[in-house]
Amino acid sequence: MSITDAITASAESVTEYILAQEEKDQLRFLTCGSVDDGKSTLIGRLLYDTKLIFEDQLAALEKDSRRHGTVGEEIDLALLVDGLEAEREQGITIDVAYRFFSTDKRKFIVADTPGHEQYTRNMATGASTADLAVLLVDARNGLMVQTRRHAFIASLLGIRHVVLAINKIDLVDYSQARFDEIRAEFEAFASGFDFETLEAIPMSARYGDNVTVRSDKMGWYKGPTLLEHLETVKIGGHELHQPFRFPVQWVNRPNLDFRGYSGTIADGTVAVGDELVVAASGKTSRVERILTPVGEAARAGAGEAVTITLEDEIDISRGDLLASSGARPDVADQMAAHLIWMNDAPLFPGRPYLLKIGTRTVTATVTEIKHKINVNTFEHVAGKQLDLNEIAFCNLSLSQPVAFDPYEANRTTGSFILIDRLTNATVGAGMIWFALRRATNIHWQAMHVDKQARATALGQRPAVLWFTGLSGSGKSTIASIVERKLHLEGRHTYTLDGDNVRHGLNRDLGFTDADRVENIRRVGEVARLFVDAGLITLVSFISPFRAERQLARDLMGEGDFIEIFVDTPIEECKNRDPKGLYAKAEAGEIKNFTGIDSPYEAPETPELRLVNVGRDPETVADEVIEFLRANNYLVAPATSIDGQDI
Repeated sequence: MSITDAITASAESVTEYILAQEEKDQLRFLTCGSVDDGKSTLIGRLLYDTKLIFEDQLAALEKDSRRHGTVGEEIDLALLVDGLEAEREQGITIDVAYRFFSTDKRKFIVADTPGHEQYTRNMATGASTADLAVLLVDARNGLMVQTRRHAFIASLLGIRHVVLAINKIDLVDYSQARFDEIRAEFEAFASGFDFETLEAIPMSARYGDNVTVRSDKMGWYKGPTLLEHLETVKIGGHELHQPFRFPVQWVNRPNLDFRGYSGTIADGTVAVGDELVVAASGKTSRVERILTPVGEAARAGAGEAVTITLEDEIDISRGDLLASSGARPDVADQMAAHLIWMNDAPLFPGRPYLLKIGTRTVTATVTEIKHKINVNTFEHVAGKQLDLNEIAFCNLSLSQPVAFDPYEANRTTGSFILIDRLTNATVGAGMIWFALRRATNIHWQAMHVDKQARATALGQRPAVLWFTGLSGSGKSTIASIVERKLHLEGRHTYTLDGDNVRHGLNRDLGFTDADRVENIRRVGEVARLFVDAGLITLVSFISPFRAERQLARDLMGEGDFIEIFVDTPIEECKNRDPKGLYAKAEAGEIKNFTGIDSPYEAPETPELRLVNVGRDPETVADEVIEFLRANNYLVAPATSIDGQDI
């Protein structure tokens, strides 16, 4: 054979190999379970036994095993996956590590997720795209709290195939009795889950027993090895049979003659000539063309990235959802959902977040925690807040309607994340269960006399002067002086004071963090009405959390919210202590007291910062008056309305 023929044959062989790989189906699975149950070791064993470790990687692994390994002189296969230095030093997995491997029968993407409770959020991330979960259990310890939590989250996130990998069976002398005991306990625990398949496998990831080859030490076990099961379990394909769903990621407009809508098909199939609907607006059109990375196509299906053009010019933008006109999704701004909380700071009903569903982002609040879920007993537990790693069933209210499907029908269009508006951190993951059907006959009533008309008649620009600061900082004193000075000028004002409001509107609220959030939400809504009435409204509340002050600001129009930080050090506040509250709080007689055992988040960019130490309150109040005057809030009073003298 000539060199040319050899090169040609080699190229053909490579091409055939690539085509063969493309024709294989793909299984995405994750490993999960409690800390040190052997998840990383198991994945390392799969990679090692399927010969997907290069010689230089193996040499590096031997070196790393001597430095970080936990198995003596042997190669520590867990280090193939625990790539972060912090993980190697601590001996735990922190991040979600993704690895790819392939056999003759199937391609695999495996996610190694953390076992430590602190990193449950990472496990949920890995589970959100997985078809199957390998849930590891240390044969010595049996089912742990985190094992149960991971199993519940896997079920909640729609995983329907589970392998119960009873690992470290070598450390219990390959006991069939121990295997049967753990399997029976788990099957009883998971009997209420919607798992389609549940395969229990005894194994030793360290030594390879029943991972890729059958163990000769467990003649009593007649089931498949882990790899055999992963290669043969039937998954997928249902996405193509779902109604068509296409979140628009980008409006493709390279020139005046072309307008297409780009994104990845979430579910179903679409063909040229199909009638589609814009879910939110209800407008319909037919598919004119389907463009793929390799050219024009007559049809496309779930998972394909395409650009779709329509026969009609209709209003479509990023965030819209195109759907089959004969099988439309729900559209609502109120919904019930399961929520996994992933942030160290707790969730409180009423606090605003950003909700991202598909390519759409809107403002949302949890209006009610219906119940929290005990992952060990599945008991429904009452609660006013949601802490790290807790799971709850909640009601949500959105600033705008969004299109969605129930999560059990569509994992893509039925899931969302919550984002902190100040830090942009993802703080929660949710699965929509159903829309809340609220009354549709409640609308904003149009008024003949609006805010501008009232403001003109009063000769002032209405605004909220939001005084915030620690207890004893002088907020109420300064606010009272400011109102007196405005009244002497003939201005129309009203003060909402924290103590006074708690005698009426908020008398049902305590001083927990959850109650503080609701306290500020109610006051913000009342302040908005007073501003609409044309009044200069003074609000004097500790309002310790930035998120709630931002919520109040967002309720107002542009320029209607003036944040005034009365900046008094806590030691000075303690010295004043007009009500003796700090002394009681430090003695433990008052709980959740701001500055002592409940935090105060000082404003970062207030409109006014008032230093109130060693100064006459009258002088401090004058700074507020001068700010209002300099920014045209105190304009001349009107002398007529619509030409009539007043």
